[in-house]
Amino acid sequence: MAFEPPSRLVRALGETAPDGDDWLARLPTAAQQAVDLRVLSVERVQVPGGRSSLVMLVRRADGTPAVLKLAPRRARPESERAALAHWGGAGAVQLLEPFTDVGVLLLERLHPDVSVRSLPEAKALLEAAGTLRRLWVEPPAGSDAVFETVASRTGRQAEAMAASALADAEVAPLVEAALAARAELLVAPPEARLLHGTFRQSKVLAADRVPWLAVGPDPVVGECAFDLARLVRDRVEDLIASSSGAAITRRRVKRLAESLDVDQERLRGWTLFRAVESGVRALRVGRVRDAELLLEFAGWL
Repeated sequence: MAFEPPSRLVRALGETAPDGDDWLARLPTAAQQAVDLRVLSVERVQVPGGRSSLVMLVRRADGTPAVLKLAPRRARPESERAALAHWGGAGAVQLLEPFTDVGVLLLERLHPDVSVRSLPEAKALLEAAGTLRRLWVEPPAGSDAVFETVASRTGRQAEAMAASALADAEVAPLVEAALAARAELLVAPPEARLLHGTFRQSKVLAADRVPWLAVGPDPVVGECAFDLARLVRDRVEDLIASSSGAAITRRRVKRLAESLDVDQERLRGWTLFRAVESGVRALRVGRVRDAELLLEFAGWL
């Protein structure tokens, strides 16, 4: 079987690939080797799939359904492996093997085409928030060597945002506000937890052993409000299209903060920072429409 990466993956990795990176070119061979090593039969490549990894629906030698995931080093797959191992299936998809083949994960099969986004908005937010709460646990011992902190990850992002603000006067006021919010939030953060890192409704899939489980973490250690911030802007296209989008957003911040015992102002601050960072990054790679939506959303905060 030919393991051709979906166009979505090719496009997304092309936006971020460093010079000389040949991971996509090597992917078909790497995928075949991973399948052969584990004696798997491949049903299909998941399409459109994710933006940072190849995901294949497979069966193990005993017929058990599973998922084989291959990701480049810059997507931090070993950090994902460590987080999934620490969660042990509580709130997140389970690892199915002890192999430490770099960049390759064999995972429990969920229902890849059914996420909480299929639910009405209020119910989707409720189920997503409940899943997220289960992931917020103490980091494992020695986690400093395995996981980034919120401070370090957002520090890199802040540098890129500041450079973009110098080059584009239109985004400068929002960038300045986002950077100021980050600086204030880092002064005295609450107790750190292991976070999903890139949590949103589409990262919560239907499962058999429990109704919903999280997938695709880019784990980070820090305060819970950082993790919840990405969920605030879910279905941003619908928010922007609504005449009351700004009011809905403010109510969503309040409701999510209260339901998960997170400080409302800290959630608002991280939501602002993360929306502006995503918007500026979208501008940098030419996704103008995405950038416009995100920056308009950020302006409501």
